[in-house]
Amino acid sequence: MNSLNTTGTPLIEAAGIIAGYLPGVNILNGCDLYANEGELVGIIGPNGAGKSTLLKSLFGLVKVRDGIVRLKGEDVTNQRADQLVRAGIGFVPQTNNVFPSLTIEENLQIGAYQRPESFNERFDFVTSLFPTLGSRRKQRAGSLSGGERQMVAMGRALMMAPSVLLLDEPSAGLSPVLQDEVFVRVREINKTGVTVIMVEQNARRCLQIVDRGYVLDQGRNAYTGTGRSLANDPKVIELYLGTLAKNN
Repeated sequence: MNSLNTTGTPLIEAAGIIAGYLPGVNILNGCDLYANEGELVGIIGPNGAGKSTLLKSLFGLVKVRDGIVRLKGEDVTNQRADQLVRAGIGFVPQTNNVFPSLTIEENLQIGAYQRPESFNERFDFVTSLFPTLGSRRKQRAGSLSGGERQMVAMGRALMMAPSVLLLDEPSAGLSPVLQDEVFVRVREINKTGVTVIMVEQNARRCLQIVDRGYVLDQGRNAYTGTGRSLANDPKVIELYLGTLAKNN
């Protein structure tokens, strides 16, 4: 299956992305990805495949050396992160994704710093998705559990009403129960109309909830298809999902 969209203009698209952190060393070697409006898209693959690097390339945190990133058909390649936030892209990093010394409410205020006048409206929206954040709004983020911090981080990224939300391994380091909670929340965010692109180490669970998935390997697209087709593909199971997938 072709990894480029052939059904019209996608909401966000990356074509032929070559990128890396060090001069002359490429992590991505011609990656393609797209997401249509309202889709939930997953990116899986082995460690070191370039999954997080691809997400950071979309958000201007890793310099794209070749290729193009488009948002709503407009070239946004290598734009600054604050410009991309204003344009409608939200990003939740895997680690250090909350300000621990600040309260939940203050973390969410930072999320709306470019549009402070919209804070109350967006706070109501975010706490409708994550009611705990509303009831504990004065609690310092540093005192929260890992799962609760993840909710704060996602909530903060939603404060600017993004059309696209980029999630870098949202279930990493969480217990199985909290991982399930995160996946439920991601699906709920997507159901509000936000397009979500999610990098995940929990490949089997990721493929269960996404509309489409990409398997990266050595900085390139290895496989792409619907979540269900990838989860049932014998080659994907053998190479990337392991025996656990065969038994579930």
